[in-house]
Amino acid sequence: MRITDLMIKETMIMDLQATTKDGAIEELIASLEASGRINDRALFKEMIYKREAESSTGIGGGIAMPHAKTKAVNEATVVFAKSSKGVEFESLDGEPAKVFFMIAAPEGAANTHLRTLAALSRLLIDTDFIDKLMNTQTPDEVSELFDTKQAEEEAAKKAKEAKKEAANAQKTPDVIVGNPNSDEFVVAVTACPTGIAHTFMAEDALIKKATEMGVNIRVETNGSEGAQNVLTADEIRRAKGVIVAADKKVEMARFDGKPVLQRPVSDGIRKSEELIRKALNGDAPIYRSEGKGGAEESKAEKSSVGSKIYKDLMNGISHMLPFVVGGGILLAISFLIEQVAGEDNVFFQLLQTIGGGTGAFHFLIPILAGFIAMSIGDRPALMPGMVGGLMAVNSNAGFLGGLAAGFLAGYVVIFLRKAFAGLPKTLDGLKPILLYPVFGLLITGAIMFYLIDPIFGGINTWLVNVLNNLGTGNAVILGLILGGMMSIDMGGPFNKAAYAFSIGVFTSSGNTNGAMMAAVMAGGMVPPLAIALASTFFKNKFTEQERKSGLTNYVLGLSFITEGAIPFAAADPLRVLTSCIVGSAIAGGLTQFWQINLPAPHGGIFVAALANHALLFLLAVAIGSVISALILGLWKKPLEAK
Repeated sequence: MRITDLMIKETMIMDLQATTKDGAIEELIASLEASGRINDRALFKEMIYKREAESSTGIGGGIAMPHAKTKAVNEATVVFAKSSKGVEFESLDGEPAKVFFMIAAPEGAANTHLRTLAALSRLLIDTDFIDKLMNTQTPDEVSELFDTKQAEEEAAKKAKEAKKEAANAQKTPDVIVGNPNSDEFVVAVTACPTGIAHTFMAEDALIKKATEMGVNIRVETNGSEGAQNVLTADEIRRAKGVIVAADKKVEMARFDGKPVLQRPVSDGIRKSEELIRKALNGDAPIYRSEGKGGAEESKAEKSSVGSKIYKDLMNGISHMLPFVVGGGILLAISFLIEQVAGEDNVFFQLLQTIGGGTGAFHFLIPILAGFIAMSIGDRPALMPGMVGGLMAVNSNAGFLGGLAAGFLAGYVVIFLRKAFAGLPKTLDGLKPILLYPVFGLLITGAIMFYLIDPIFGGINTWLVNVLNNLGTGNAVILGLILGGMMSIDMGGPFNKAAYAFSIGVFTSSGNTNGAMMAAVMAGGMVPPLAIALASTFFKNKFTEQERKSGLTNYVLGLSFITEGAIPFAAADPLRVLTSCIVGSAIAGGLTQFWQINLPAPHGGIFVAALANHALLFLLAVAIGSVISALILGLWKKPLEAK
């Protein structure tokens, strides 16, 4: 497939008018929408900004590649645009972006499409090619330039393969540059969250730079199609150093004992020479798979105990959330059916079974515990962590017991690695299939049974009783805190901590105590609604693009998607965050003052009818949103005064 099959002329923008990052994104999305290539503008935009929040797609060198893979896309498309003046895009090199490629990939993108997008990404490493792109005047010239370049690349590749076959060269993988038996040999892994663009740009940059330096390199890519060109154990053994240019988790245990550079994927693109040189010289921390001991750990692992605990906890929560949302929405629908048709209704019973205690919600704590454990001790810790989480459920140790089970199982596996480190190498094959599972489960299960379950069962029962019997004043204070936390970082650690606490109370009380869920949901709905209201009623203080973006926040806010306010918070953090925290805290406090109980973990306005005081819940959200909007609108300076 040609790149120009995805880069259709009708969507190209030869003179981008936007002067800001938000404006450029809006203009590119508008081109996609006008050509019918996307079906849900709001969702696509949300996914674009979600990717931007992970790391800027302004990769430097005047190039920006905002991209998203989502069901909002009808057909894989690349929007090409260029700006003569340049746009401040928060690029990694601090320079304005002048050439833009907005990549829209459908959720089930075909392998052919993904390979074509990878080919596009590789072409953009060529600075001469980018200069030629900047000098194009029409969509026809752009298409012709890409077709010519792609044909040249394919011809060069075929010539190289033919030469290699004719010479009957040593049998080595095609992606090894040079002679892999040379001492000057390094290996690398590239990966980005979406796996469409940066992964392959980093691969190509590393290979090209290695060729220039006369260094042999082997690069594994972790893209949308999964891991490709997977490194072999022999290659890792022979390599002088390992480069991991990745913005997502990759398999690391195989690099135990090797010098490993762990960098963002953008460094693989822009700092390829530095990475290769450091890897060759062994100028990198010796990586130790956790629990194997050794004098030197990676700098990232030594940096902060708190950040390590947070990373492990978030790994558990992120894997648990689909069960929370899926099961929670089905439970919410079942409650609505019960109110109308009674508890004997077949659909009520069906949804209760799928979403409730024997369905999705039955897995919440085991999944949480299992993936916390896996983050700490890798795959061997997953099974004992999940079993420990299940024991916590069955013993009424609940959410707190599940947290303890996850961390316990992870560190038990680390202990076992140290304990079995002295065994003969002939027994290495038994460790992952016999020793770790059996002893990991036995030790974790025994500690859970005799120590953690009784202790946390008692704590959990006490906590639920305290929350159920809180006086109005204390409940309001807790509601203020939880509601405010939802706005502090809008999806970050504080937000997730508040939500996780409320989920814990919700599940531990048998889904009957939804007081904390009411506070958290109200607090999380306020920021996007406040942004929408402020941009609607204080128009002179927002740009046209911001006002258009603000409209989508009505839908996001009503749906309990706090992240819709992130772009505005990033642009004006002091005013936006302060105003939103105030309004969210008030909304959360009001839910407790009015003793609102909401037995659903997600859904926003769509599950409001389940609350014992539905109108008061909506009123709390409205009051908090209006207060935040007024603070923001009055505090923000008019555009003319900026």
